[in-house]
Amino acid sequence: MSVSRPRFPGERALVAGITVDALGSGMYVPFSLVFFRHVTGLSLPLIGLVLTVTGLLGMTVLPMAGAAVDRFGARQMQLALYVVRGLGFACYPLATSLPVFAAIALVTAIGTRAFPAVQQARIAELVGGADRERMQALTRSLSNAGLGAGTLLASLLIATAGDTGYLVAAWLNAASFLIAGLLASRIPAAATALGAAAGPGTARPQRGGGYRLVLRDGPYLALTTANLLIALGYASLAVLLPVYASSWLHLPQSLTGVTFAVNTALCATLGIPAAALARRRFSTRNRAAAAGAGLFAAAFLGQAVLGTVRPHSVPLLMTGLLAAVVLATVGELVHSPAAGALAQSAAPQPLRGRYLAAYQLSWSLANALAPSLFTLLLALDGRLPWLVVAAAALVGGAILLRLERSLPADAVSTRPQAADGRRQSPAPTPARRGGGPDRDRSQPVALV
Repeated sequence: MSVSRPRFPGERALVAGITVDALGSGMYVPFSLVFFRHVTGLSLPLIGLVLTVTGLLGMTVLPMAGAAVDRFGARQMQLALYVVRGLGFACYPLATSLPVFAAIALVTAIGTRAFPAVQQARIAELVGGADRERMQALTRSLSNAGLGAGTLLASLLIATAGDTGYLVAAWLNAASFLIAGLLASRIPAAATALGAAAGPGTARPQRGGGYRLVLRDGPYLALTTANLLIALGYASLAVLLPVYASSWLHLPQSLTGVTFAVNTALCATLGIPAAALARRRFSTRNRAAAAGAGLFAAAFLGQAVLGTVRPHSVPLLMTGLLAAVVLATVGELVHSPAAGALAQSAAPQPLRGRYLAAYQLSWSLANALAPSLFTLLLALDGRLPWLVVAAAALVGGAILLRLERSLPADAVSTRPQAADGRRQSPAPTPARRGGGPDRDRSQPVALV
């Protein structure tokens, strides 16, 4: 996962910032509910309600974050959100009452929900072509490795320092955001970032339009819908699997953690090789992402089969469960880099912030819907949620394949392109079908 040859100025600082961010989050997020109960004295159901409500409110800020990226640039917004997240988590130890806890939780939820879209826009400013898949895979690998290492460090910290360890973990997480922000500030502004000096003959985006253009872009909205369907599969690994394993397969809860360890280890170690292999194997990002969705569906159907057979032997159950998790992880490794690069490349540069904010809503909505959807289906039959997410993944993959001729050729193809999203070949961009703007992706678009 090391970056031996930087491919753009500041790449090492960006990678180091992602690692520090993930390490801090890993030290804190797995223990957040216990920490909140310790600090506030509130009941777990009330804490969960506050976090759910503030998380949903944080989602509503995504469109504004996207507009801010287009107006001020992804670099400025990335630095601002690092500060917001750092200060928010640093204040959590002061949340000794419900109103203060709710206020701080809302601030941190806004920063947390908005950050992925801003980060994706920043990466898209800096790299293009094959490097977009590479950075998608590298980011995911480092995030998994950092989360795993951070969780281990926090466990040791809490074991040795007791309740004080929770406070230290919160402050270290806050410090990790500020350190990551300092590292990000060392990365120079990209040539394509808004606000950069325009060269001779370079037109500046005009005001007007904004999200109306995003809503008119039928192919990109379909891409976002496909991701929403497939994202339910990502959520199932964290939300559905533990309950299914314990309540339907009757496995000991301690063994469920093994599946998460396997998933984290594979994502951390095989992310970049898998992305490179998928890029060589598939001629378009749509096909690579659809193949990952197909592997997802196969893994989820395997879970349903395992839930039907339900062998009485714990080793057999664990073997089947791990096989399904490994297959789903391979699907994740194939789908994630291609889908992320496709979303970045299909977004026109002047409105990239808004487009990626709309795309990020599919992830946020899937994570918000997953708990209630999965628990409702589990109450009916333990196999039913797996059948639903398998069908969703297949439909999402089919949409991706259908979009291959509707999205811009330079976004779909895996051939090299410039960091600003323009094709290096002089051929014009083909027209988009389905209501999207019919234009060359390199031309300026009106901003709000």
